Amino acid sequence: MTPELALKHIWTLAGCDPVTLHSVALSGADPGLPSVYRVGSLASATIAATGLAAAEYWRLRSGRRQHVAVQMRRALAAFRSERYLRIDDGPPPVLRDPVTGFYETRDGRWVQLHTNFAHHLQGVLRVLGCENGREPVAAAIRNWDGATLDQTLADEGLCAALIRTPEEWAALEQARAIAGLPLFEIERIGDAPAEPPRRIGSGLDRPLAGVRVLDLSRIIAGPVAGRALAHHGADVLMINGPHLPNIAPLVIDNGRGKRSAVVDLRDAAGCETLGGLARDADVFLQAYRPGALAARGFGPRELARLRPGIVYVSVCAYGHTGPWAQRRGFDSLVQSASGIAWHERAAAGSAEPRHLPCQALDHATGYLAAFGAMVALARRASEGGSWHVKVSLAQTGRWLQSFGLLPDGQQAPEVALDEIGDCVASVQSEFGRVLGVQPAEELAETPAFYALPPARIGAHEARWA
Repeated sequence: MTPELALKHIWTLAGCDPVTLHSVALSGADPGLPSVYRVGSLASATIAATGLAAAEYWRLRSGRRQHVAVQMRRALAAFRSERYLRIDDGPPPVLRDPVTGFYETRDGRWVQLHTNFAHHLQGVLRVLGCENGREPVAAAIRNWDGATLDQTLADEGLCAALIRTPEEWAALEQARAIAGLPLFEIERIGDAPAEPPRRIGSGLDRPLAGVRVLDLSRIIAGPVAGRALAHHGADVLMINGPHLPNIAPLVIDNGRGKRSAVVDLRDAAGCETLGGLARDADVFLQAYRPGALAARGFGPRELARLRPGIVYVSVCAYGHTGPWAQRRGFDSLVQSASGIAWHERAAAGSAEPRHLPCQALDHATGYLAAFGAMVALARRASEGGSWHVKVSLAQTGRWLQSFGLLPDGQQAPEVALDEIGDCVASVQSEFGRVLGVQPAEELAETPAFYALPPARIGAHEARWA
């Protein structure tokens, strides 16, 4: 699968005008990073689709088309933005807990633990009955069979995955549940009058200027979607709960271009605050597990009644349907469960499983979520309606696996920070001087950029600017 064919698939699936594809230029070829998977094609296609959707929304406003270009090396840098982040010329805060990683089980299988949140770590230690640390955890896991431990941890609401072959994954009911789904869904869920974008003028010279986005997501996929909408000019207000954990470097990297507020949805006042914000929002982006926000009155159809014309975007790990829909998951766990980590290990001949050289499922799903949001905004502009966009890491991973493998892909060289100096820029923030990867899509008339530096959680009031 070439980047051009992958982009055409995205664009066609969304029902967008094929003529617009003549306005985009892609350059570069896989492998751009050491992997047997065509990660560069995934990065170029999803980022180009996002840039092209922004250009099309700007055309609705201005009446003019513009050219979009994406270099694969820039797209891959964007897909590794958290890896290249620097604070005051030094490393950012630690990204991963030491216990996170692969462990061999009693029956010769491998299990991956994800313990970057303190309560997940404590839950794993409780189930294993051991002390904190890689050695005690490894010793405890050697007393378990892999499949049993995988299911036990899932039943406890913890984050782990048995390393499966692609064939083992395909045989699971969850894989079958999403096998018939498209890469993403954009569904009309209610009636509302058309809302054309504001015309150019009064500072509205960016594609999404004047578009208000509520970003209720954490870690990578959802925040990348909000960040992409921000770098095309949207007013993005990130909403965190005061009790919810975060990962410091991801708050910084994915907080660029956004404001940040705290709202407690566990009480009526917080729900009222969020409802007030939603009434004046254009996009409601959330990455809670399916049904979690609906239980608080903020499901897609409830929002469509509260704010007719809303574009509701849902991001999840394993899919919005099937027995694993409620299972907690992260990019690396989906790679482990679905056969990606198995393939990378087999190609490398390594003792342990191996992940992709970037959080490709997270980043690609984030860009697809932003793309879907902009397509839905364009549909709202022409035909009205409220819309629901659905994406998942597992569906994105399934699509990547369909691209085919590069037998010698792992022979590609690593790419260090000093090799992508033209892809990064610095900004002063309350965290210090932040060096971060810049948007990879190049729009001829409305360049993408971050108008705001990253801010600490709760730095702003929960209201629209």
